[in-house]
Amino acid sequence: MPTHGQERHVHGSEDQEFLALERELSVFLRRARASSGEMARALHPELEPAAYGLLVRLEAAGRQRATDLAAYFGVGKATMSRQLRALEVLGLVAREPDPADGRAFLVGLTEEGRERFLKVRGARRERYMRKLADWDRGEVAELARLLNQLNQGEE
Repeated sequence: MPTHGQERHVHGSEDQEFLALERELSVFLRRARASSGEMARALHPELEPAAYGLLVRLEAAGRQRATDLAAYFGVGKATMSRQLRALEVLGLVAREPDPADGRAFLVGLTEEGRERFLKVRGARRERYMRKLADWDRGEVAELARLLNQLNQGEE
């Protein structure tokens, strides 16, 4: 059985792993925010960086209620409404009545929004491919799997 000092060393070792994770995630998130800002501006000069993620979700999942989007991103309804209004004003998304509930609306990409998004997403994918060119495809798949696992834990 380890002594008290040994237990602390083991926990200290674990702490080092989590400190390293925190440090790397902090750098990654800072760079991701900057990248999202660039992508948002490439899509439309007036687009907020946070709105790029909304477009990613709408393209992947299709039309959704604002409340579902707010829940998915972990933000309040008012924040989501403001972001969606801004996207609507820019002509990137449109609202239409929800056939399942006439009182609710579904939000989806407009044709212009989809075209602009796909162009920017293609450029972003090319950037990832250049950045990870020396990685084995299995490593890329493993990174995607681990990030998905981390994201699933946040839902």
